[in-house]
Amino acid sequence: KGKKGTLVASIKGYIHSAREGVERLGGLLEKYGTYESNGIAFQDVDEIWWLETVGGHHWIARKVPDDVYAVMPNQLGLDRFDLGDALAGRKNYMCSADMKEFIGRNHLNLSLEGGLNPRDAFGSHDDADHVYNTPRAWYMLRYFNPRTKVWDGPNADFTPRSDDLPWCMAPEKKITPEDVKYALSSHYQGTPYDPYEGHGSPATKGIFRPIGVNRNDFMALIQMRPDVPGEFRAVEWIAFASNAFNAMAPFYANVSATPDYLANTTAEVSTGSFYWSSRMIAAMADASYSTSVFHIERYQLAVEAQGHALLNRYDEKLRREADGVKRAALRERANREIADMLKRETADTLGKVLFELSGRMKNAYSRSDA
Repeated sequence: KGKKGTLVASIKGYIHSAREGVERLGGLLEKYGTYESNGIAFQDVDEIWWLETVGGHHWIARKVPDDVYAVMPNQLGLDRFDLGDALAGRKNYMCSADMKEFIGRNHLNLSLEGGLNPRDAFGSHDDADHVYNTPRAWYMLRYFNPRTKVWDGPNADFTPRSDDLPWCMAPEKKITPEDVKYALSSHYQGTPYDPYEGHGSPATKGIFRPIGVNRNDFMALIQMRPDVPGEFRAVEWIAFASNAFNAMAPFYANVSATPDYLANTTAEVSTGSFYWSSRMIAAMADASYSTSVFHIERYQLAVEAQGHALLNRYDEKLRREADGVKRAALRERANREIADMLKRETADTLGKVLFELSGRMKNAYSRSDA
């Protein structure tokens, strides 16, 4: 937490665009270095850049093309890199100044065709990746491009253990926030690997690390809306706890206060906290999956639908308000109203999954006096 906070503070006050973010962080990496490989995205309304640290004082970055989405599990993912552009024009690629010498000196370019595949040069391909990382990338690509490739069966183009899964693809349709939430909540629904599948084989159920896992703590989806004035363009969709069972709600950025329901998380478990309520819902719904899953689906739909409705209403109010101070107050009022809605829906769902799980207690007993 401390390291991430320091990183954000050392960048965000010095940049005005995603590209400047890459340049700022790249300069810091070249000067101070880092002890581990990692990745970070920078986003503005026009561009998204993905930066990977590849050891010590070295880094690479690629602009995400406008017509694609990128998939990143917990491993280095870039699968192509134009070193010439990165060291000269910097139109779509950037890197540390000595990257060419670093690669040559350490014989890192493993390509037989002359290009540079950073995943081969800097990434990992071990057995753990085939359980922990590549299956997640496979499922997301399969979800957004179900007909583009063959993902299943003996003649599949790619499998959950493929090391050459594309880093990015053009989706078969436009992607919504709800699509992203579904992908990040995946437990391999519709495949033999779903741990909740009632009729699946024990040989395949749960063998891969889900995306929506019990240890999820926080999910944030930043939506930069190009058709909305810049002052209230950015919306952050937020969810806590296991993504398979949580609900995400939208909140305006560019505010000075966070609603108490989201901001009051302490070590004390409390239903007055969105975080702890989400944790309780997840634990109970997991233990009563077959009877609770429809409550979760309705909860997610209700929060998303009402979230959109509240955004639409306050967007219109913000467009009509000429005073900047009053617009700031409107954004915070909107966030409080969204938080109030979220609290009502979360409490209602918590009660429902508690009822379902209570019916499964080992001391359950019923007797008819009729």
